[in-house]
Amino acid sequence: MMIDLSGGEQHIRCVGSFQDLVATPFSGEINAICWARELTGDFSEIVSKVTQSGNITEIEPAELLGLQLSEEGALARDMLLQDMALLKVHGALPVLNVINYYDRDDAYPFFPTDVYSFHVDRSPIPTDTFLCTYYGAASDILPNAQGEKKVLIPEIRAQLRKLYHGAEEGFESFLSDNFFDLHYQAKPEARPINLGVGNLWRLAVDHPESKVPPCLHRAPKERPGESRLLLIC
Repeated sequence: MMIDLSGGEQHIRCVGSFQDLVATPFSGEINAICWARELTGDFSEIVSKVTQSGNITEIEPAELLGLQLSEEGALARDMLLQDMALLKVHGALPVLNVINYYDRDDAYPFFPTDVYSFHVDRSPIPTDTFLCTYYGAASDILPNAQGEKKVLIPEIRAQLRKLYHGAEEGFESFLSDNFFDLHYQAKPEARPINLGVGNLWRLAVDHPESKVPPCLHRAPKERPGESRLLLIC
């Protein structure tokens, strides 16, 4: 599924191979790289034949190999195994999930910190986030200029201060420890970009050596009665 960049998004670069996906550096405004692909095979068959347990089910390669599949289902399985192998050789730890829904954060109703909110990933060491949706609703990303860090919005910051009862110098640590500082609010004119089905993405992460802003992204609201098949690491 090709990505619509008619809006002139300057923070995305499209590449034509896995090698280019992992070798192309993030620079300037570019903090999202896409290997745009058209899928072959029946990924819905994989979803239907996996034994699901709970709202998120991880599928191991051995389980994939054990599924009895049609010719189209086998093509889908081959692509999944190939993507997982490529990422492992690169040094990543891919996880393949069937997702019915993610848990919602209702601890602070005015400030949910679940993955349905625009957020960035953070790591103490250099790393990237890879993800690909093979079936179901796909994630969104947002240009950094179109998002605002929630903890800097005065009315939200005031609410957070009411939750905090420590010394003033510890407030920023409180925000970080509870992941509040990772979340963003889309501006009124924002235009989220859907990552599409089949495309393998590499997103910039907030880490000490990063030379670009981390990529703002969120999980989609699932379609009724439809699970997602997602590879992420």
